[in-house]
Amino acid sequence: MRAHPCWVTLTAVPHVLPPLPYPYDALEPTIDQLTMRIHHDRHHAGYVEGLNAALDGSEWADRGLEDLLADLSGMPEAKRVAVRTNGGGHANHSVFWEIMAPNAGTDPTGPLRDAIDATFESVRGLKRQVSAAGNGRVGSGWAWLVYDGAGLAVTSTANEDSPLMSGQLPLLGVDVWEHAFYLRHQNRRSDYLEAWWCAVDWGRVAQRYATARAGGQDGKR
Repeated sequence: MRAHPCWVTLTAVPHVLPPLPYPYDALEPTIDQLTMRIHHDRHHAGYVEGLNAALDGSEWADRGLEDLLADLSGMPEAKRVAVRTNGGGHANHSVFWEIMAPNAGTDPTGPLRDAIDATFESVRGLKRQVSAAGNGRVGSGWAWLVYDGAGLAVTSTANEDSPLMSGQLPLLGVDVWEHAFYLRHQNRRSDYLEAWWCAVDWGRVAQRYATARAGGQDGKR
């Protein structure tokens, strides 16, 4: 599969854990400080460590994250599973931190808003579909707004699978693993998803959409 443009962290090995772009408590009350610390410093860090361990000494050690996820079929099965899980977890979480911000949650504007209205009828319609995808995901996984090369679409992936694995560019993603919300919401995933929209930085999502449409690359965080 030919690699496609993206903007998640595409460093050569060793891959690194990106710092949070805001303090741990910046998204309260939507996401509590302790959840942010555990989620970023342990879960995401664990994926980075696992990815580096899987690639160490291999012919894929100098390849960027996007290329790895776009060409998993070229790896031996044993290594492929580790890279799929840990590389996907690294990519997914890098997007997740990026598209949230304190004092966010206002509706999108400009070309992104036009595309949302054309595809989902309204921002409310988009939120309903993403939340339904998240609530409908059995077990652990993610719900996404993606650019599929032709336009916007809502999808869901299991575990740490990334849309990049199927040629889709993630614009917005919400983690529905229990570690993302259990301390505050226990098993009430729907409550978490409803509250989560208050943390979405639509300005950053709009930048990702513009990059996707242009077919370019944005390495900025």
